Amino acid sequence: MSVLSSDTHPKMEALQIQFIRRMSAWKKISIVDDLNETVKTLAVSGIKQRHPEAMPEQIHRMLADLMLGAELARKVYDHAR
Repeated sequence: MSVLSSDTHPKMEALQIQFIRRMSAWKKISIVDDLNETVKTLAVSGIKQRHPEAMPEQIHRMLADLMLGAELARKVYDHAR
């Protein structure tokens, strides 16, 4: 098996992969959902730091620009008005 993480010992990486393979599908989905929420929280925090005066609606739109891309966010949000 090839090494996926250069900072992880190959034996530990093999154990991690084995553990993940044995994990139930719902648990894997839950972990991915938690990671997505963490990324969203960090993105919102960054937006608020860069734009402290922004209103919640503006923050939501800037987040959409980041997550969807400006073109798709414009289509979604401008259409909703």
